[in-house]
Amino acid sequence: MNYDGEIIIHGDSEEGEGSTPKKYIGGKTKSMHPPLESNWVLPAEKQDKHRSSTNTGINKLLIYPKKVQRSLKRIGRSKSMKNILEGTPDPKYEEIVNSFRELLFLEGQLTTKDNDYHTLLRFLRMRDFDVTKSREMFLNYLMWRQDFGVDAITKEFKFDEFKEVKQCYPHGFHGVDKFGRPIYIEQIGMIDLNALLQVTTIERFVKYHVSEQEKTLNLRYPACSIAAKRHVASTTSILDVKGVGMSNFSKPVRQLFMEIQRIDSNYYPETLHHLFIINASSGFRMLWKVIKAFLDVRTLAKIQVLGHNHLSNLVELIDPSNLPRFLGGNCTCSDYGGCLLSDKGPWNNPEITEILQAVSATEEMENYGGDNDEPNGDAMLNHTHNVQNEEDTGNEQISDIKKLALEKIQALESAFEDTKMKFQKLEAAIEDTKSVLKEFLQYVENMKI
Repeated sequence: MNYDGEIIIHGDSEEGEGSTPKKYIGGKTKSMHPPLESNWVLPAEKQDKHRSSTNTGINKLLIYPKKVQRSLKRIGRSKSMKNILEGTPDPKYEEIVNSFRELLFLEGQLTTKDNDYHTLLRFLRMRDFDVTKSREMFLNYLMWRQDFGVDAITKEFKFDEFKEVKQCYPHGFHGVDKFGRPIYIEQIGMIDLNALLQVTTIERFVKYHVSEQEKTLNLRYPACSIAAKRHVASTTSILDVKGVGMSNFSKPVRQLFMEIQRIDSNYYPETLHHLFIINASSGFRMLWKVIKAFLDVRTLAKIQVLGHNHLSNLVELIDPSNLPRFLGGNCTCSDYGGCLLSDKGPWNNPEITEILQAVSATEEMENYGGDNDEPNGDAMLNHTHNVQNEEDTGNEQISDIKKLALEKIQALESAFEDTKMKFQKLEAAIEDTKSVLKEFLQYVENMKI
């Protein structure tokens, strides 16, 4: 249910399909694009002609690494991990994404890591496909990654106070929803800010948050995609606000909340599928009027505020086996000391991570020039980059970026020749003008005589 008619919630089908919802603000309509997953579906897996009827499914692929490699090759030749996991782009978005990529390429702003279709699409969607605004947002994102040292954080940052922080700030990923999206849970009402600031700092917590966002993009979503056999690109979140009121919204809390919200909105756009705020009391409803002022319209449209009778709404999207008992589900994760400490999900399945490692190895080999039909399995898993026979490379399709670069160079050469010809004509005209002036001056001299 919604309070005070402040939030408009759009129901999505389990598959994330459906018409584009709208948000009404001041009599005007704001476009709300459908979830990312509705535009991305993993290609249907073709059957190995030697595979028996019982030797199908992801578990069999996990058992036989070489069949994993062949399966990946069947999806498409020279496909990287991101190409495989993102599926086939929607034609209505493909053209504008390619134009956006071309613009960034010509400006020299495109990097190998951040030029994938999915990343560019998220920034375009966040700015309602306004290329100028999306470009500004994307360039700010690249600058922030460099200034904040995001790549170094993912490799070097150690959050040694992790367990202590969990005690005074209960939060974490736990399972997946019915579509296959990772579920993120926070118990806001149980945060002990004084204890939190004794075991860590706001700056270190923000770095930890960024490292978790990177892990979600680079590990959780791909693992969930493999487990669900369809592209997963967003998160279902649950915030338990039991006991939260105005007294909880102190200055340090506001500072932390605003910084995390700023990072998520500006640098990790379009990663929230749906947010359930549960156990909302009258005190929280007053607080919500303050909080929502910091949220953009697109985020507000994905939020559903519920009271104490929230279970029926949660189980529409989440199976009870993936809901902790304290939220009305039947999971306890007793082996891990509780659900919010378990980090339960496909990203911790060793068989799935083995597939991701194999795909990552394939991607690295392709980046180094290896592109044969059947790469050696040991070479893939050990990340060995051998020089491959290039006799058949003439039949390889030139990449889009190389084609684009060649076309632009040819266009520049043509423009240069045109400019050169114009200069030559201008020089000829100047010479003619000088000749006329000389004749005129001679005429004037003759008049004086």
